[in-house]
Amino acid sequence: MSGTTTQPTSRTRSWWGWGWTDAHPDDAECAAMGALLPGTLSRPLPVPRIRDLGIGSPAVEPPPSLAHLVTADPGDRAAHAMGKAYRDVVRALRGRPGRIPDLVARPTDEQGVADLLDWAGDRQVAVVPYGGGSSVTGGVEYRGDAHRAVLSLDLTAMGRVLEVDTEGRAARIQAGTLGPSLEDQLRPHGLTLRHFPQSFEFSTLGGWLATRAGGHYATGRTHIDDFVQAMRVVTPAGTSSSWRLPASGAGPSPDRLFLGSEGALGIITEAWVRLQERPRHKASAAVTFTDFHDALRAVRTLAQSDLSPANCRLLDSGEAALSGAAQDGSAVLVLGFESADEPVTARLERAVGVARSYGGRYGGAAGPDQAPGEAAAGDTGGDAAVGAWRSAFLRMPYLRDGLARMGAVAETFETAATWDRIPGLIEAVRTEVGAAALKATGHPATVNCRLTHVYPDGAAPYFTVLAAGRAGDEVALWDDLKAVAGEVLHRHRATITHHHAVGRDHRPGYDRQRPEPFALALRAAKGALDPRGILNPGVLVD
Repeated sequence: MSGTTTQPTSRTRSWWGWGWTDAHPDDAECAAMGALLPGTLSRPLPVPRIRDLGIGSPAVEPPPSLAHLVTADPGDRAAHAMGKAYRDVVRALRGRPGRIPDLVARPTDEQGVADLLDWAGDRQVAVVPYGGGSSVTGGVEYRGDAHRAVLSLDLTAMGRVLEVDTEGRAARIQAGTLGPSLEDQLRPHGLTLRHFPQSFEFSTLGGWLATRAGGHYATGRTHIDDFVQAMRVVTPAGTSSSWRLPASGAGPSPDRLFLGSEGALGIITEAWVRLQERPRHKASAAVTFTDFHDALRAVRTLAQSDLSPANCRLLDSGEAALSGAAQDGSAVLVLGFESADEPVTARLERAVGVARSYGGRYGGAAGPDQAPGEAAAGDTGGDAAVGAWRSAFLRMPYLRDGLARMGAVAETFETAATWDRIPGLIEAVRTEVGAAALKATGHPATVNCRLTHVYPDGAAPYFTVLAAGRAGDEVALWDDLKAVAGEVLHRHRATITHHHAVGRDHRPGYDRQRPEPFALALRAAKGALDPRGILNPGVLVD
């Protein structure tokens, strides 16, 4: 059966920063945050204005047959120039957003995508796919000058759930469907994709697929890969359409070629994805630890058990204080369980028991919980620390932008490694990134860590860096700190990214991580599928 898109919200998206414009910290809140960090500006940088960018006329014009899909509006072009990483926000604040696309296209069907690619190939126009624009790795911008013009290909006009198979619990969904709209269209069927990245509100199914996004689940089905049944991808060489199957052993998977390809090999237009019943039973708790290493051992035991918590996030003392989950120097383990058909309090109690056996302290009562982006009216967490963490989790990107206006460095990066490497990796990142920030700015930095996803064989640490900036040179400072972090990750054989994608910012680390025979095959695939080199140039391969 077919679905319809939900009505657009009346709120306004920020063209330069995260999320909604009405949710950004005002000048007074920015100044108050800046006062807590040494070396920040005396007053916040002004909110940037599109008219100050001096956006010129586009270098190309679309043919009449495609003109109805394309706009050269300066506001649209500015909003599609970059993603939402710290370095993107700072560049906008400093009036240096980089190369702004000449045109923005919003195709409404696959034929429109194919026609735009044909035209772009003939005219040597670079095509940068764009979903919700929430990339934090430089994945939706053009860098360089090898192409005469740049087209941002916005897929959000393709935002429908096309079919729902309730018997097989799957749905065929267009790639431009934003997270809230996707769930709204599935809700009447009693089903859910249950994939909630932090960017849920501002990202699309196609973006999740193209970046191999991580979602709400801390164990089990952590990545969008786990939900994919089949995909359709339009390439300059033709359209790839895989079969819808529950499983297959027929050679290398065609879907795996395009998952994580970030638009460098083709434009994902739709996918069949596996669904589940909406959870009715939820419970959460927060357990505190005096010793972070004891907490790590507790989390490893939980990950290797059969409990399968939906949420199993460990916050170190700095991260716990930053989120308001604990202010006494304790590490905090946030646990959550959910189920569509049976109560989960017994599983939560077992998990709390495991945590206590490693020195964890818990004195609260289990209560209802919900995933980020899935909050229901009147549904509150059963533990104050859980509620504080959830609120901070959703608010943090806005606060980061407020700190950026004060000239501070406020950014995150994530990775994953096996359990035997996790303690040393975390300590090395804290020590070496902190030392690099102190040397570069003359002020101590804060480097916090939390585990966002855990597996039987390892975990995904997620780091937050808060440091003084260098006025007018904030981007170079962050790039230097990120390079130090990349060296630590490489030395510890930790991945350059667990769920934020490669983009352009992670290319150096990705090039070092991947085996050369695979790089050879990837370059051959790029040459075969995109012979004119127009698809998201600079991403994954050259």
